[in-house]
Amino acid sequence: MNFKHIIFLTLCLCCSPIMQAQSNNDDDDNTVTITDEKGKQEIIDVPEALNSDLDSLLYLYNAKTYLKPDTNCNMPDVNPIYSKEVYEKRLQQLPTVIEMPYNEVVQKFIDRYSNNLRRSVSFMLGAQNFYMPVFEEALESYGLPLELKYLPVIESALNPRAVSRVGASGLWQFMITTAKRYKLKVNSLVDERRDVLKSSYAAAHYLSDLYNIYHDWNLVIAAYNAGPDKINRAIHRSKGNKDYWQIYPYLPQETRGYVPAFIAANYIMNYYCEHNICPMTCELPVATDTVMVYRDVHFEQVAHVLGIDIDQLRDLNPQYRRNVVNGNAAGGASLRLPVSQITNFIDLEDSVYAYNSDELLNKRTEVEPNDDVPMYKSSKSQRRHSSSRHSAKQSTNSNRKRGSKRKKRQQDEQQHVTIKGGDTLSEIAERNHTTVSKLKKLNKISGNNIRAGKKIRVK
Repeated sequence: MNFKHIIFLTLCLCCSPIMQAQSNNDDDDNTVTITDEKGKQEIIDVPEALNSDLDSLLYLYNAKTYLKPDTNCNMPDVNPIYSKEVYEKRLQQLPTVIEMPYNEVVQKFIDRYSNNLRRSVSFMLGAQNFYMPVFEEALESYGLPLELKYLPVIESALNPRAVSRVGASGLWQFMITTAKRYKLKVNSLVDERRDVLKSSYAAAHYLSDLYNIYHDWNLVIAAYNAGPDKINRAIHRSKGNKDYWQIYPYLPQETRGYVPAFIAANYIMNYYCEHNICPMTCELPVATDTVMVYRDVHFEQVAHVLGIDIDQLRDLNPQYRRNVVNGNAAGGASLRLPVSQITNFIDLEDSVYAYNSDELLNKRTEVEPNDDVPMYKSSKSQRRHSSSRHSAKQSTNSNRKRGSKRKKRQQDEQQHVTIKGGDTLSEIAERNHTTVSKLKKLNKISGNNIRAGKKIRVK
């Protein structure tokens, strides 16, 4: 028997089912139920990403373009179960700094991933090729355990556009207040929580700060989910105990499931073969780079002139919420493109900005308010119902009308000046604190010739 045959048989043995897992009838999509030895039940909330819609993930440009089901996968669609000792041994064999203990709660989440979420795990195993190198670089830059790269598995199911029911966004699910604390821009046009690179470094920075507070990775992971205030309250209620599994009863329901879900995510992303899960095959995406822009530009302008799929632009630049790169912002803005298109963009930049700009970028930079204020006139019905008071106020109204006309004349005089001999548009503009271009616009002057004695509008 040659070496290749030995490897093939080993893989087949490692992936062969032992027995089919039982369905968890006591669980629903949003909770898992734990029953202790005395029959007491505890219901734990499932992290939101564990119920994400796989179809929406598969619709992402990278997934559509670079991920495909493995047609050579011959594994049976059966999830085997193993003894408690096997799960314990596998968890201990993971090369991690963070402890990965086994208990019934962890087992429930392993079952969730290996049963209900098999197709999602297959997707994430393929999609991790897009994101894990960035996660690892960010974590390494802060000296953090690399197994934290699986936090986005339970935070967002590796969807950079994920938005939670409470408004957390992006792969790392930052809330706005935390995002801004770590220098991520969030406004009407930009949401850098969706920027893979910037959000990953912000998350690593945040995790590093949390570790400096707790010096315990289980508490750090719990605080990442619930926030330090809730973890501190749980520690206080447990009389200062700082063991996650001891303060467990005092934690919010979702946080009770968060650390077990993290342990289960580490397990399934490493032992998927043992549960007959085939990763989606992945082609490496095209190499990309960024170019700085200093004018607002719409994705449609870039897509049309460069001949790029607009969905690709959206996936390469998920931080832009309205398909507009706000280059007018102070310091400009970055646009990520395939490397092969960088020089094209530079060469055709003027054409990109010019294409359909009036329709796609229609925010006006300057606007003149309408100063033709209509006079108030009472209706016939009002005159009929107020006839008794009308005669008494007639003289007052006449005075008001005269005053109004006088005021209008004064306003007209302030808005117009008479051109004197030798005057130029620039001199008139300077005297009246305006500009030549505004004078031309107000008076519909195309050239620079003006005639003495003629009135010209200045406001």
